[in-house]
Amino acid sequence: MNTLSAPKNLTRNVLIGMGLGILIASIFYYSQNALSQSLSLGIEKYVFNLGGQIFKNLLMLVVVPLVFFSLVSGISSLSNMVKLGSIATKTIGLYLLTTGIAVSLALFFGWFLDLSGTDGAIAPYAPPLGDSSLYGTVLRIFPNNMFGAFIENNMLGIVFISILFGLALNLTDDLTNGLSKNFERFNIVFLKVVLLIMSFAPIGVFCLMGSYVMDKGLDIFGDLAEYVVLLIFVLFFHLFFTYSLILKLFANLNPLTFYKKMRNVALFAFSTSSSAATIPVTLKTVTDDLGVKKDVSSFVVPVGATINMDGTAIMQGLATMFIASTVGVDLTLIQYGQIVLLAIVTSIGTAAVPSAGTVTLALILGSVGLPLDAIGLILAVDRILDMIRTSVNVCGDAAVSCIVAKSEGEFDQEVFDSRI
Repeated sequence: MNTLSAPKNLTRNVLIGMGLGILIASIFYYSQNALSQSLSLGIEKYVFNLGGQIFKNLLMLVVVPLVFFSLVSGISSLSNMVKLGSIATKTIGLYLLTTGIAVSLALFFGWFLDLSGTDGAIAPYAPPLGDSSLYGTVLRIFPNNMFGAFIENNMLGIVFISILFGLALNLTDDLTNGLSKNFERFNIVFLKVVLLIMSFAPIGVFCLMGSYVMDKGLDIFGDLAEYVVLLIFVLFFHLFFTYSLILKLFANLNPLTFYKKMRNVALFAFSTSSSAATIPVTLKTVTDDLGVKKDVSSFVVPVGATINMDGTAIMQGLATMFIASTVGVDLTLIQYGQIVLLAIVTSIGTAAVPSAGTVTLALILGSVGLPLDAIGLILAVDRILDMIRTSVNVCGDAAVSCIVAKSEGEFDQEVFDSRI
């Protein structure tokens, strides 16, 4: 018996949980006048909000140790240090390429379909705390306190520490009596913890979806319907066309097999709205179902959760065009170029947590002279869109993992072609 096998019928159960969450929360939301206010608030707070937050906390609980142990064990087991440099170069290059394609597609479809703004009032926007500048992003890669990086969930810093530790362990393995094997054992333990948490996924997704519906109801789009529909279209176009194209061109892999095996990961990403929280599920799927060897997946997936923000780049491009139209500003060709460049660069510093893209959207709006208060328009519908964007992001992480692994000879075609 494989003790690291995923729970049976997980996809079906998660979909059932999602549907029941929407249905039951809708009943309570639209029956608030018939129910006491304390009962409705109690159900929202102590059932949906509390249950959803506990599930997300459990996922985030294992992210840092899993990233650390998987990266350290993967790098410490490499027999050729030159290969690490090759993997890193291809990974970062492909991530930046797909992000550039993503924001370019957004701007093209926004221009081609003549995306227009809205006459609604602009809600005030309070910028979040934290340094999202290039200076601050680079500093986060090199933390001055190892434990501080872990406590703050500084993923850029954690990846750097893990690589450094893995390299040192690789070079001193003979002196430490095979200490690297212990990191591999810890990695297996945390993978098992992930599977235990996944057993409660249907309940967690039920609570997360219920929490969202209780907050907004089903009337989530309002006057922003054109922006929302176009954004969803571009996200799915990028997901199914761009990723299919690069999988076929760069790795000659069957996109249908890829999407079929990624459905669980996409569902988790959709429900959590966090690439970081989905790392454990992504790592297991990429390694066990897609055939990517651990040496590659342990590096590419955590890095992707940090710098691969294709869905966010699409949102930033369309949101900038939408806001420009709303306030009556015609963007120039140079400004379009600025948007593409900034979307690529800022994707490296965007945190892998829900709605973090609004931080870098503020930077892009400022660079083209648009009011930051206009972000309030986008935030009104951003929650559901952020869920879809995250699904796109994690599928991009997996696609790049397959391509890099295939090019490095670290790919098992039989595992990829096998049924699940």
